[in-house]
Amino acid sequence: MSDKPPFRVVSAVVIGSATEFYDFFIYGTAAALVFGRAFFPHLSTAGGLLAAFSVYAVGFLGRPTGAVLFGHLGDRWGRKRVLIGSLLLMGLSTAGVGLLPGYGAWGVWAPLTLTALRFLQGVGLGGEFGGAALLATEHAPPDRRGRYGAYVQFGPCLGFALATGLFWALSALLPEAEFRAWGWRLPFLGSLVLVAAGLVARLRVQESPVFLAAAAEGPVRAPLLTVLRHHRGPLLLGAGTVVSGSVFFYVSTTWVLSHATADLHLPRTRMLGLLLVGNLLLGAATYAAALLSDRYGRRRVIRCGMLVALLWAPLLVPLLDTGRTPLIMLALAGAMVALGLLHGPLPAFLPALFPSRVRCSGASVAYNLGSLTGGALAPLIATRLTATVGSYAVGWYLIAACCCSLLCIRALPRPHPEGPLLATAQEAISYSGQ
Repeated sequence: MSDKPPFRVVSAVVIGSATEFYDFFIYGTAAALVFGRAFFPHLSTAGGLLAAFSVYAVGFLGRPTGAVLFGHLGDRWGRKRVLIGSLLLMGLSTAGVGLLPGYGAWGVWAPLTLTALRFLQGVGLGGEFGGAALLATEHAPPDRRGRYGAYVQFGPCLGFALATGLFWALSALLPEAEFRAWGWRLPFLGSLVLVAAGLVARLRVQESPVFLAAAAEGPVRAPLLTVLRHHRGPLLLGAGTVVSGSVFFYVSTTWVLSHATADLHLPRTRMLGLLLVGNLLLGAATYAAALLSDRYGRRRVIRCGMLVALLWAPLLVPLLDTGRTPLIMLALAGAMVALGLLHGPLPAFLPALFPSRVRCSGASVAYNLGSLTGGALAPLIATRLTATVGSYAVGWYLIAACCCSLLCIRALPRPHPEGPLLATAQEAISYSGQ
């Protein structure tokens, strides 16, 4: 192992993760902009938006399913195979959305098929975090796990930037009627190009050395059952730690875009451009937080991020509601810095809660359970709060999510002992008794 991450590991993690999150994010952008009219035209504008966000939430229901499935395969067959399988499932499901006829052509079958494809997207993404995080951090020396793990979190940043940038370009270049008729489909079909690049990168990477060493002892027959029996506390509390970042991210991106364009009547291109700039801040903050976690500890940096998010939550919506571009940018900048502190250390933090032989199942389920609890309904809840109480109530929703995660990380037992991420069977038994 060296201080410099191997190029093949970095490319496999970054390109593949960016592709999967790009595929997942373009649905959220399309849901906020066009899916209400395309697949739910018989509903009111608000009703169509709520329906589109409800299907959006279905993707999060698929994520724990994917975490269980691919986590089991990752602990038994290896991290590399999991990453290839999840990428293929995500790419084909996303291309299917791009080819799906609208309600006018297929009637009720169009939204039903959209729901099924969205669920499959979630299953594919459910296997991504655990496999990518382990492939990166299990190649890392002990004092560089945060840095290696940062490349995992570059995937969501790049995926979001690609999704937002492409929709911004299409919105600027195409007339409104053409954008709504066929332009929105191009980002979904373009996913196939990214999937091909991701497959090339992942087929060339070597298997995790930690998995190869653990596999020599023989695979665990039922990794998830082992996690549920002996590591239930770290699993649930780790998921609770993820909740605040998930809520904050999807409110600050998907709901903000919908609220600004539908309620505040701001130009779509302006908001997409501001989100694109905010994403650059997110990438920089994520990498900085990952490096800080190597020096000061994952737990401390994540708790710092929760405090920043807690303080920024009541300011986000009032700044957005001004409708003034500089203040909207300030609102997004504060949110992205908080998110970077929350997300940067996670790829090194969550896997360390579990011994190596069940680590893929434990980290995958914890991350995706937290994402389901926090992110699935976040745009829907924020939209409902805005319609019934007022947009200011979204700030209280964010505060509640941050408080929940602070309590979880405070109660979380110390991670599996630092040092090599390799855990023998005896170490796994001793840790299960903590």
